[in-house]
Amino acid sequence: MPFPLPRLEIKSLSQKDFPYFVELVTAPEIVNPVPHEPWSKEKIDENFKEFSKYQEYSEAKSRAVWGIFEQGKKELIGLCALLRNDEDQPEIGYRFRKKYWGKGYATELTQGMIHYCFKNLGLELVTADVNIENIGSVKVLEKCFTPVREFYNERDKSTDRRYQLLKEDYNTLCQNKGNIH
Repeated sequence: MPFPLPRLEIKSLSQKDFPYFVELVTAPEIVNPVPHEPWSKEKIDENFKEFSKYQEYSEAKSRAVWGIFEQGKKELIGLCALLRNDEDQPEIGYRFRKKYWGKGYATELTQGMIHYCFKNLGLELVTADVNIENIGSVKVLEKCFTPVREFYNERDKSTDRRYQLLKEDYNTLCQNKGNIH
């Protein structure tokens, strides 16, 4: 899925990224707003191995995960994913290491992923779910999507909000504002 962004690179994970990957899936300040059950050492190892394989998203494949890096740098700063939600719709997701919060990277990434989904993959709809207590991500998603509904996420034991963007709305937005990506 590598696609160009002004300040970020999206690419596959490699073994050198493992310590940062562990931080991204275990640090309480990163994991708690998501939230999800803590991963065991075995699950961390298993998921890293799976996510390190080159991944290309297709509607037949349920998930692809990539690393986020600052342009020209080698240190993993976050993860992004394209997956299928509980209604089998394309969903984007991301997380960043704490020291990279507040730099506008989440907005840049979200806009880039939306562009990639519509222009490269030809999808007609993109969604994103967020725990309503995750204020930072709520602010990012409010800039790019339309809120659709709130629901109790039984798996994560949280109230989530689902956002969506239709391709036709994205195309109209691009025409009105010029190319937003």
